[in-house]
Amino acid sequence: MARRYEVDAATIVRTIQVLGYRKFSEFAADLRAHFLARITPYTILKSATREKRSLPDRIRYSVEMDAQNLQHLLTNIAPEQVIALARSIHRANRILIIGIDLAASLSWHLTYGLMSMGHAAETPVGSSGNVQRRVRTLGQKDLLIAISFGQCLRDTVEAAIHAKEQGVPTFGITDSDHSPIAQVCDRYYLASIASPSFVGSYVAPMSALGMILVATAHLQTERSLEMLKRSDEQDRSGRRWYRTTDNLDGDAG
Repeated sequence: MARRYEVDAATIVRTIQVLGYRKFSEFAADLRAHFLARITPYTILKSATREKRSLPDRIRYSVEMDAQNLQHLLTNIAPEQVIALARSIHRANRILIIGIDLAASLSWHLTYGLMSMGHAAETPVGSSGNVQRRVRTLGQKDLLIAISFGQCLRDTVEAAIHAKEQGVPTFGITDSDHSPIAQVCDRYYLASIASPSFVGSYVAPMSALGMILVATAHLQTERSLEMLKRSDEQDRSGRRWYRTTDNLDGDAG
């Protein structure tokens, strides 16, 4: 920053201290949060077009960003937070998972995984009215998981707000300590979606969901095995898997 504005680095430090920051890292975190709160698909793609890269380079850079997001998730992994959420999942009578628009793919994935282990998980679809009505049915022994990133979608944030007003435990999956989801939910877990793609990168959030499902399964292993065994038996005796005359007696996946 000092080189860009042709001033001494100490001047930058003194300036941010006058603004009330003790360290440059605190200023940088706030600056990042400021931009995250204003990023849109348009601004992401517009910024990417300014970079002098060939199309093959853009493709490789996209994958590199995915890898960086995963590495950041691994470096900052907090198993105790994941285990705490898994315990909340096992205690909950019902689990409502709110993920809208692109985040719907994440909410569906987590819901399917939890239902496979016998948990009463649901992700509402349709209008904001449908989401609100589902939230109203929750009680203190239930759990709401809200998934949203960047500026965060209004319906998702308001679902978490209303759930908290009803005394429902809330957990958020987002990408910044300063995001509305992080500010509203009782607890939250961070996963970056930084990407040159205008739709963002859900590689790290999907990995975070994998951690949650692993923790939930192994927290009560016998229960999880029993539920998955029932599903396996039903699948083998039913018409779930595609079979040919050559593999009728084999396993399909």
